[in-house]
Amino acid sequence: MITDDTIICRCEDISYKDVVDAIDMGMSTVAEIKRAIRAGMGPCQGRTCGRLIAQIISQKTGKPIAEVWMPSFRPPLKTVPLKVLAGVDDVEVER
Repeated sequence: MITDDTIICRCEDISYKDVVDAIDMGMSTVAEIKRAIRAGMGPCQGRTCGRLIAQIISQKTGKPIAEVWMPSFRPPLKTVPLKVLAGVDDVEVER
């Protein structure tokens, strides 16, 4: 059973109550809640909690899930070392 203290977004430590409070303030999509309380902004980028947040919104607002959740997973899909982005092969660090 879900209680107010149940963690919905593990990456950002967002509780069920946090999500419901955001809905009560007028947010009605996963994207709005993401921007307001950071739910879905952790390392998983909402892959774990996005559908659950959409279900909560749907239950509280009566809107269909397709209307409240439009997944937008973006790269990078894995961690990329900065040296790859900088185009550096080997970096020597002076100590």
